[in-house]
Amino acid sequence: MSIKYNVHEIGNAIDPTAPKKFYVRPISSGEITLDELASQISHSCSLTEADVYGVLHSLIREIPRALADGYIVRLGNLGSFRMSINSTGSDSPQEVSEENIYKRRLIFTAGKQMKKALEKIQFEKNE
Repeated sequence: MSIKYNVHEIGNAIDPTAPKKFYVRPISSGEITLDELASQISHSCSLTEADVYGVLHSLIREIPRALADGYIVRLGNLGSFRMSINSTGSDSPQEVSEENIYKRRLIFTAGKQMKKALEKIQFEKNE
């Protein structure tokens, strides 16, 4: 199986007079829900679908808790989650507070095994 992609012509936002270039954009095949993932995983192991769903649901609850406590969450070969923030600058250290934060982001970094699996994905132009 391969990921289909389209070709999009995009102009330069910084220099509108620059010639437009063509870029690859992946096409989504849809979505897979947590229930569907649990069902698929249960077919490849000895756990029931409910057991797998329970573990996945617990991960959804526990990862934000660990991140809120300042931890980087490492899930072995799957990868790791960590928080990043963007903030506005202040003139002095005393003026810096939580109010300076204007964006919170969750960053996922794929683990070695996941990276190897992603490198094997092939792409196909959508005609």
